Amino acid sequence: MKPLMAMALATGLLAASPAMAENALSKADPAKAQQIVNTVCIACHGADGNSVSSANPKLAGQHSEYLLKQLQNFKSGERKNPIMSGMVATLTPEDMQNLAAYFNSQKTAPGQAKDPALLAMGEKLYRGGNTNSGVAACAGCHSPNGAGIPALFPRLAGQHADYVVAQLKAFRTSERANDPGKMMQTIAVKMTEKEMTAVAEYITALH
Repeated sequence: MKPLMAMALATGLLAASPAMAENALSKADPAKAQQIVNTVCIACHGADGNSVSSANPKLAGQHSEYLLKQLQNFKSGERKNPIMSGMVATLTPEDMQNLAAYFNSQKTAPGQAKDPALLAMGEKLYRGGNTNSGVAACAGCHSPNGAGIPALFPRLAGQHADYVVAQLKAFRTSERANDPGKMMQTIAVKMTEKEMTAVAEYITALH
């Protein structure tokens, strides 16, 4: 399949899901999520969605449609994680909608890069990809500033580098396979571990 056709197909698959998510979220109430946040989410993700541990993703400021999809995927088993599967087991559809709206309404705490050399390499990959190996530029879907495209592609800016690397590796091995059109799996399998580390370093510094 030609690249443009593949992208069109993947985007088409994405289009239906966001529309349904937007409808589901139209009546979401972030305030109703507070009790669940304080009793279930806070230990790993923080009260405002800015996790302290780099192993746990920041949820603050993430697109509500994306958050809702991940919660639904954890509950259905499409995205496998023993901890999250247990956490979402008792959540109702309304609970998940409210949680998605709540974390979307929080402000993302900025991240900070630690390695200037990796940062420079990561910027090249994020903005231009790797034409030799066929790795697509991250900016094409997640936007130049890492804000993503609401309802289509998640926000990456400020995300913990360790978490980004872990997810790229999970996509590469198909341990994580809930990406529409298998887009991330196709990209990650072409990346070296150094490229993953570098692009993650750049992503955490984006704001």
